[in-house]
Amino acid sequence: MSLSRRAILAAPAILAARPLLAQGTNFPSRAVRMVVPYTPGGVSDITARLIAEPLAAQWGYPVPVENRAGADGIIGTDVIAKSAPDGHTLGLVSVGHPVNAAFYRLPYDTMKDFSFVTLTTRTPLVIVASKGFAASTPAELVARAKSGGAGGQVTFAGTGGVVRLAPVLFAQRAGIELTYVPYRGSTQAHPDLMAGRVDIMFDTVPAALPHIQSGAFKALATTGAERAPQLPDVPTLGEAFMPGFEASTWGMVIGPANIPQPVLAKLSADCGAAVMRPDIAARHANLGAAVTRSTPEETRRFVQAELDKWGDAARKAGIQPQSA
Repeated sequence: MSLSRRAILAAPAILAARPLLAQGTNFPSRAVRMVVPYTPGGVSDITARLIAEPLAAQWGYPVPVENRAGADGIIGTDVIAKSAPDGHTLGLVSVGHPVNAAFYRLPYDTMKDFSFVTLTTRTPLVIVASKGFAASTPAELVARAKSGGAGGQVTFAGTGGVVRLAPVLFAQRAGIELTYVPYRGSTQAHPDLMAGRVDIMFDTVPAALPHIQSGAFKALATTGAERAPQLPDVPTLGEAFMPGFEASTWGMVIGPANIPQPVLAKLSADCGAAVMRPDIAARHANLGAAVTRSTPEETRRFVQAELDKWGDAARKAGIQPQSA
């Protein structure tokens, strides 16, 4: 029996499509490891462990979570970048993924060396000040910084990453100068903020909330697109003073570059569905994080926008990438 000319011409395309179809329908074929480039206990680590259970049940293979901390997440992220692009190695990263490009010379390209699966969480920051600080609103803060003289100098506690760059971006857009005071972490900065030795801090809502509730801190504004559920009476910075300003920490599932499209689509759908489960959403709400999901293309565009925003703020502030 002879084949038609049309069948002969179509055969190469059919054969070329078969590997992708097979990978899409047969994925996964073994355990899928989830690399978390941070120490255990943070939101990224908790998210990874919460979604690993339903994913393992759905896929029929274990989803072990592997903490590969070090160098502000760079070590673990490099492990993800250099893994086989078959979907069996994923990572759960934070806003540090694009922000690190502003501070470090990286062993990978923030965009080109990764597949972007889905966003998982968004957590706004809150601008807090000591209870004795003269300003109680963003407008009063800016007026104080513009007043000149020693009384106009405003210091901010920064712990690296977006917690350092968010006040830098705010100052640039407001046309003021803020003096950076470095700290290794929030717990080191909080006592000095309470005592008035530093004026303000952009911190995560969960970290600052106990001190706001106790009255040790006052909240000037939050930095999300919407008000934080834990602080319903505190306006967003966009509402109160600076429309369009947004700065959040977030979580995201990524993988190495060049994961086949059918596999990437399945990963995005399955991981997104897992994080949106009511029980998992409730656990994140207790942490001060809102769950979310996105398509691979939406996720890629989001990371590019974050990379551009924080990179531009760092360059204008004269921050030069250093060796990791």
